[in-house]
Amino acid sequence: MRSLRPVYMAGALLLLSACGNIQPWVKPYERDRLADPIMAWDRDAISAAYLDHIRETREGSRGATGGAGGGCGCN
Repeated sequence: MRSLRPVYMAGALLLLSACGNIQPWVKPYERDRLADPIMAWDRDAISAAYLDHIRETREGSRGATGGAGGGCGCN
C-alpha cells in the first residue's frame, strides 16, 4: 500500500493541473467553421422547420419546441 502512494499523488497532481489554465481552444476567427451547414443536426433545415411546424399545428398538446399558437392552425 505504501508503494502506491507516489502513484496516487502523481495522478492527483495530474488531475489538478488539468484544471489550472483553461483557455478556449476555438478562436473567434475559427468559429465560422462551426457554423458550417455540415455541422447542423438536420440536413435540410428549412424542410425540418416546416415539418416541425406542421406537427405542432396538428398536435396542439405538443410543445416545448418554441412554437406558438394552438392546434387549430390559426397562428
